[in-house]
Amino acid sequence: METTTTGLLIIGASQAGVQLAISLRALGFDEHITLLGEEDHRPYQRPALSKEFLQGKYDKERLIFRSNEYWDEHDIRLVKGARIERIDKNSDGSGTAVATDGTRFAFTRLALAVGARARRLEIPGADLPGIVYLRNADDALALKASLDGVENAVVIGGGFIGLEAACSLQELGKTVTVIERGPRLVGRAVGEETSEYFLQAHRRRGMEVLLDTGVEKFLGDDEGRVAGVVLDDGTQVPAQLVLIGIGVIPNTELAEQLGLQVDNGIVVDRHALASDGTTVAVGDVANQPNPLPGAPEEERIRLESVNNAIEHAKVAAYSLVGQREDYAGIPWFWSNQGDLKLQIAGLSLGYDSTVIRRDEARGKFSVLYYRDGQIVAADCVNHPLDFMAVRGALGKNQNIPADEAADPATPLKSIVRDLETAS
Repeated sequence: METTTTGLLIIGASQAGVQLAISLRALGFDEHITLLGEEDHRPYQRPALSKEFLQGKYDKERLIFRSNEYWDEHDIRLVKGARIERIDKNSDGSGTAVATDGTRFAFTRLALAVGARARRLEIPGADLPGIVYLRNADDALALKASLDGVENAVVIGGGFIGLEAACSLQELGKTVTVIERGPRLVGRAVGEETSEYFLQAHRRRGMEVLLDTGVEKFLGDDEGRVAGVVLDDGTQVPAQLVLIGIGVIPNTELAEQLGLQVDNGIVVDRHALASDGTTVAVGDVANQPNPLPGAPEEERIRLESVNNAIEHAKVAAYSLVGQREDYAGIPWFWSNQGDLKLQIAGLSLGYDSTVIRRDEARGKFSVLYYRDGQIVAADCVNHPLDFMAVRGALGKNQNIPADEAADPATPLKSIVRDLETAS
């Protein structure tokens, strides 16, 4: 069995894993880095899979993070197709990771950037050809290969991935039905007002959206491919393609094997350190303290976003070079659904009131979230100026008074500027 030795072993060639390696080199970390990717692809961007790549606007090369020359020039060994099945670790943080093919990777320090996997829907017919998920590049390639001859597509799950893919399929000329078990769209990420806005907007654009609706089973045709979806009330919806997007499950198996604390992800402190004090965990898999300024100490969250993967990896990089830096910036998210461009600034956890800013004539819509009179987040649809103003205010730990923000004709940046002047 081959054994290689490295200073830092990063398991997971994800956005967070790639950023961790890049940030370490920027900080002067000079030990050898090995970056392990489970997929047989060079590290790539995921957000475009449900949008530009699916629509044929981006090719595969446009998704690639860095060239092979970059890795070579920065003494970072990229290993594709490496699935780690066991890690033997010492108390000082060193150890050896063993891949399924027997290759052994000895390391001085360990970083887990293992992300999350698509949650599966286990019902009769779930293994029929034509039923797909969309989490990685292979999923996207399989989905694109399934589009020929499809007239009716069903998307199960009304979250960001489901709605983005549904809009892409609609743009490609498919008749799309979205089925959501919950009472509203994007229920985990936005408030009721934003959910309702997206529901009405998608329905106006010709998409059928079914809420509070479950799926009992899938039907096949004479050739053994999916042909329809049976709902919990017995209704049958025709479908030659079914995309399932019902959330993800953090990949905590290696952390559990190592005895690390796990609770909806790998539990880390404010500096991305796991419970053993030596392993760092970053990105989608990490359960971290709420990074918003002023958030309650006990409030924790697992964030699934490009922005968090980048900022959290920077925090971890500082930890690995012996420094302690807090999470920089404000968590933010985006979702492009056809001509609807959603940008979210901050985290609306625990909000107790909202302010709605609606400009029907210009197609702009924002919801500001407050807790104890302090702004904590905003959902902004086709309204980048509102997004930037709220993000800026949160970054400076300032407020945007609700009574002044209630007038949609008042630019939020002017309110923030007035507060700065007053202080």
